[in-house]
Amino acid sequence: MRSLVLAIALALAGITPAAAQVSFGFSSGGVSIGVNVPVYPRLVAVPGYPVYYAPDLPTNYFFYDGLYWVFQDGNWYESTWYNGPWQLAPPDSVPLYILRVPVRYYHRPPAFFRGWASNAPPRWSEHWGRDWAEHHRDWDRWDRGRVPARAPLPTYQRQYQGNRYPRPEQQRAEHERNYHYQSRDNVVRQHYGQGQAPVQQREQQRTQREQQRAERHPNEQPQPGGSYRHGPTQKDADRWGSGG
Repeated sequence: MRSLVLAIALALAGITPAAAQVSFGFSSGGVSIGVNVPVYPRLVAVPGYPVYYAPDLPTNYFFYDGLYWVFQDGNWYESTWYNGPWQLAPPDSVPLYILRVPVRYYHRPPAFFRGWASNAPPRWSEHWGRDWAEHHRDWDRWDRGRVPARAPLPTYQRQYQGNRYPRPEQQRAEHERNYHYQSRDNVVRQHYGQGQAPVQQREQQRTQREQQRAERHPNEQPQPGGSYRHGPTQKDADRWGSGG
């Protein structure tokens, strides 16, 4: 009887069961964004974009290139898991394809969206100001015939809900074991880099330093242990060639 009453109440309110399961005022262990998604959401492709959205959730919830994205209270947040923990993504760290998603796919559009065309992306240049606009010129213009393929959804996460939802320290191992997609978007790669294990991060930084050093000093030769030895310079070659 209680189930019937609940179903009728939801029907009268025009709310789907999945949407009703979303609660607010929840701290996810990263940044508190006021969104809690207790079960893996239904994700549907946005036509013409390499992005998915969650039609049953009363929030601005997307998936792109291996990460979940939420726009809440004027800020963007990202996570590798469907219910966080969420990390704040500054305006310069939000992928352009996320920003290009039309207004109609935002289920909780903020007040400043009012009056904007539903089939066009939000006017981020107006919202974030001149400085952002100057660094992201033509962000809303792209070759629609060369849109990248959508990343596969990490559907293995469906089995993790309620008490089975992994703690932040367990999520990395589960994700690396079950999801082998490699992000293609450079901005998304930066987000993954921020969450790398310390050893992996140090290795990546060391490789980057070596590449930068090789570009600055092309005559240097790497030695065992990470040291460098200068190769022959033009002055050496001239001296050896003259028998000096």
